[in-house]
Amino acid sequence: MRQSQLFTKTLKDAPRDEESTNAKLLIRAGFVHKEMAGVYTFLPLGLKVLKNIENIIREEMNRVGGQELFMPALHPKANWEQTGRWDSLNTLFRFTSYYTKQEYALGATHEEIVVPLAKTFISSYRDLPQYVYQIQNKFRDEKRAKSGILRSREFLMKDLYSFHKDEADLDAYYDRSKIAYANVY
Repeated sequence: MRQSQLFTKTLKDAPRDEESTNAKLLIRAGFVHKEMAGVYTFLPLGLKVLKNIENIIREEMNRVGGQELFMPALHPKANWEQTGRWDSLNTLFRFTSYYTKQEYALGATHEEIVVPLAKTFISSYRDLPQYVYQIQNKFRDEKRAKSGILRSREFLMKDLYSFHKDEADLDAYYDRSKIAYANVY
């Protein structure tokens, strides 16, 4: 595609309210658009870069035995209460459904979802080890989102969760995972 046909255009100046150098450059180059503090739209060029990075990560996670899944962004309060983090995680977006009156959270992380999920499918040490990962939007109610796309309120993150029968297996997988992460970089 020709640059003249792109949905976006480059800008002469970055938004005045943007403090972060990374965001200023990405906005000016037409990779992202700032919707509000800590929330960005990835524009066509930025999305292409993001998808390429995702594919590199997938390749490495699959190489160390990871299986990709996609967990919900909407989490039940009960899962967070069970871990004691409903009240202790100060960046957790919490809200009550208008219709059901039930309380939910937007996923800041997914341990509260993946552990109960693993309990559903792992019933014996013979089912171990298991490695699952996801690449998904996360939400954190940052008091002051000021680091551009590096510390935003909504962001894409890759999580890898592993389940092991003993500490030796965990340590061995940790070493393999370190190599995979180095390969990503």
